[in-house]
Amino acid sequence: MRFYTKSHKYFCGIDLHTKMMYVCIFDSDANILIHKNIPTNGKVFLKLIEPYRDDIVVGVECMFSWYWLADLCASEDIEFILGHALYMRCIHGGKAKNDKKDSEKIARIMRGGDFPLAYAYPAELRPLRDLMRRRSHLVRIKSEIQSHISITNYQYNLEPFEKNIVHKGNRQGLEDHFVNPSVRLNVETDISVMDGLHEQIKRLENYIIKHAKS
Repeated sequence: MRFYTKSHKYFCGIDLHTKMMYVCIFDSDANILIHKNIPTNGKVFLKLIEPYRDDIVVGVECMFSWYWLADLCASEDIEFILGHALYMRCIHGGKAKNDKKDSEKIARIMRGGDFPLAYAYPAELRPLRDLMRRRSHLVRIKSEIQSHISITNYQYNLEPFEKNIVHKGNRQGLEDHFVNPSVRLNVETDISVMDGLHEQIKRLENYIIKHAKS
C-alpha cells in the first residue's frame, strides 16, 4: 500500500455523498480552518476553498461519486488524491462516526502521511472501464440464471440436458423438458432473460474490443 506523504500548507478532507459533502480543511499546524457541510456543487466548493488554493490537496475516500470532484480539481489545477476504502479503517473503526468526524479524520491522516492511496483512474478511460465492469456484471447474472435452470432440473430428478445450455443455440425447446406448467413458465422466463442478456453482452463485447485497442 502506498501512502500520500507530500507536504502542503493546507489539507482538505471531504466526506463525500451524492447530495452533500462535509469539508474539513487543516493547515500544516493541524489547525481547523473550515469544517462545513455544503452541497455537492463545484462552484460552492471552489468558493469555499478559494483562500487556500495556493497550496492545497483535496482527498476523498474511494466511492462511486468521486468522478466529478476529481475532474473539477484537474481542471482547476488542484491536487486530488483518492483514498483506498479497504485500508481507511481508521475512519470506519471509531465508536463515534458521522460525516463531520469522518471529514476531520480524512484531513488528519492526509496531514500525517497515513492516507492510503487508491488509483484515480484517468477521466478519458473511465467510461470504457465502467462498460467492461457492466459487461462482467451481466455475465454473472446470466450465469446465475443458467444455474437456476440446472438446479430446477435436479429438483425434479429429470434427465440431464443433452447439450450445454450456456450456448444460446442449445436452449431451443429446453422448456419442453419440464412437464408442470408453472415449472415450464419459470424456465421459459429464465431462457428469455438469458437470451436477452446474451444479445446485450455480445453488443458490449463488440464495442469494447473495438475501442479498447487504442
